[in-house]
Amino acid sequence: MDFDMLGLAPRLINVLKEQGITDPTPIQTQAIPHAMNGRDVMGLAQTGTGKTAAFGLPMIHALLKAGVKPGPKSVRGLILAPTRELAKQIADNLTAYTKGSHLKVALVVGGAGIVGQTKRLAGGVDLLVATPGRLIDLLDRRAVRLDETIYLVLDEADQMLDMGFIHALRQIAPLLAKDRQTMMFSATMPKLMSELADTYLKDAVRVQVNPPGQAVKKINQSVHFVAQAAKLDLLVELLDAHRDERAIIFGRTKHGCEKLYKVLENKGFAAASIHGNKSQGQRDRALASFKAGKVRVLVATDVAARGIDIPDVRHVYNYDLPNVAENYVHRIGRTARAGADGAAVALVAPDEMIELQDIEKTMKEVIPVASGRRWEIQPGQKKRPNGGGGGGGRRGRGGSGGGGGQRSGAKPAQSAAKPGAGAGKPGGAKRRRGGQRGGRAQSA
Repeated sequence: MDFDMLGLAPRLINVLKEQGITDPTPIQTQAIPHAMNGRDVMGLAQTGTGKTAAFGLPMIHALLKAGVKPGPKSVRGLILAPTRELAKQIADNLTAYTKGSHLKVALVVGGAGIVGQTKRLAGGVDLLVATPGRLIDLLDRRAVRLDETIYLVLDEADQMLDMGFIHALRQIAPLLAKDRQTMMFSATMPKLMSELADTYLKDAVRVQVNPPGQAVKKINQSVHFVAQAAKLDLLVELLDAHRDERAIIFGRTKHGCEKLYKVLENKGFAAASIHGNKSQGQRDRALASFKAGKVRVLVATDVAARGIDIPDVRHVYNYDLPNVAENYVHRIGRTARAGADGAAVALVAPDEMIELQDIEKTMKEVIPVASGRRWEIQPGQKKRPNGGGGGGGRRGRGGSGGGGGQRSGAKPAQSAAKPGAGAGKPGGAKRRRGGQRGGRAQSA
């Protein structure tokens, strides 16, 4: 199967060939024909499998064929993404696909000047990539109108739910043309997202490359059971073994990630950090340095769990497990992209066992143990609160070898337990409704 067989315009196929893109990925092979027939599409595939082209190419094909110019302040196709980094990546890809054509692609995200974005929208655009919060700001200013928008794409829709963007979607959707095509793409399919699909999709075709919630098979996963206070020493030891290879380290909090980044930098690692307390310029510069290889270690919150598409990221470390199980899949999806191999390492303290249990239940697999012994889940143990932890580590004893250094009465189990053993909340993580300010969802 190649792009010629999918029915795309020759002009578009030639642009793809110039970029070295000749063979469609499985999600593209399945989604593009339905999208070109005008069907609504629910696409499920892991990150790094080419979802942007799966929804972008059919829209570009249709817009090129129609030859209709957008009216002032109007938008023909709207793509909503949960984070600035992901939105920028999508916009860059769409700009590359439309090279040499009359189609205009624009990007509007928080953290950037709204006056400049208003000017870019004044003449109308064919494709607009936006984070929901900034789009609503522009709608409030009457800088953009959506009554001519006949294509809507929700990318990483499950994270939009996690970040509280459902309220923004309810404001935006009624403003679009009633006769429109909607496509929704994600790597996971929590129950709430299924309900969202039923609300916004009509007679949709569901295309699925792999079961939702499962990680890419080429990712070599492992877990170290280690006391929180011993995590830093173990992380440094593991990073030391591959100083010349790119690695992303995920933490839970902005403060914790910044502290961890500074510690690693002081220990001689070429490091940078990305989180919500950084300005957009700082985030862009950190990401550019990481892509260019000037920085080898990127410390990030879940703001980078989606939107970092760098093929040669060889290692992903979960310094802190995410509170939402599905985010683990997205985090480790930063490696093993475009068919490459990669490794994902989790450092798990005693009070993270509920999170680990949820992750393994979501993926329907037990992560292999690299060191230490599985911690017992204590009676009444709950997940860590969203606002705590994240990189500082609490005081305790034990070396960096994993499993040593008990605290809070936690004891290592005598043998590896299956996910689901012990106490804790059954299945699925409780949804966060953060990321809102003044009643409006904000981009991370």
